[in-house]
Amino acid sequence: MASRLQLGGDNTVLLRVTHSNIKGFSSEVRFDLEMSVEAAKEKLWKKCGTSVDSMLLVLYDDAGSKICDLSDNARPLGFYSPLNGYHIKVTDQDPSSVSSGGWLDDTSLVEKYKISEEAYNKLDSNFRKFKEKMLSQNAMTHEKKLPENYVDDLCKSIKVGERCEVEPGEKRGVVKFVGKVENRGPGFWIGIQLDEPLGKHDGMVNGKRYFECLPQHGILLRPEKVKVGDYPERDPFDEEEI
Repeated sequence: MASRLQLGGDNTVLLRVTHSNIKGFSSEVRFDLEMSVEAAKEKLWKKCGTSVDSMLLVLYDDAGSKICDLSDNARPLGFYSPLNGYHIKVTDQDPSSVSSGGWLDDTSLVEKYKISEEAYNKLDSNFRKFKEKMLSQNAMTHEKKLPENYVDDLCKSIKVGERCEVEPGEKRGVVKFVGKVENRGPGFWIGIQLDEPLGKHDGMVNGKRYFECLPQHGILLRPEKVKVGDYPERDPFDEEEI
């Protein structure tokens, strides 16, 4: 229901706006009652795309009855006494308007660009060529996959007692165990005694001891996460604090 009630000092009105050519367009827009009809058209042009010169505004009440055409661009909008809940219909009078014909509502009416198979294949770059390239690269990657015994060979190069560095975090420690772990998935695991208390246990996992170390210094990792070599224990005082 339309209302003449206004908040103190409020000189605006909230109107529902529709468009003659764009059936799916419906928006609530707030207008200053002191703005000219031309200024209101400028505001609506930014929302619906109809040019100001081609735009006719028709005012309806909240029951859908036509009140009048807003035909005088120089008059303030308030001259026509619109109320909150009233309806302005934007009529596009340009027969060649981009909104005419209904194609902004129904994209099936838009003429689709078509290209022949021959012309498409001649393009330097297209989706089909991109897809073929990606499939070729994936095939090459698949051919270069690691051998089935890669992990076993990796485990053979990791010996108990060797210094190591592990990922993530580049934590260092000593290899304490190489073997299989119950309820941890198939394959080999590497047990590490970390130099710092950054681990998860003391070498006992699920009630079974795999190696000995201080509490919170033990960790089990897959062999690909472990690098053995000259990784001396870090000196916490090696770097000066600033």
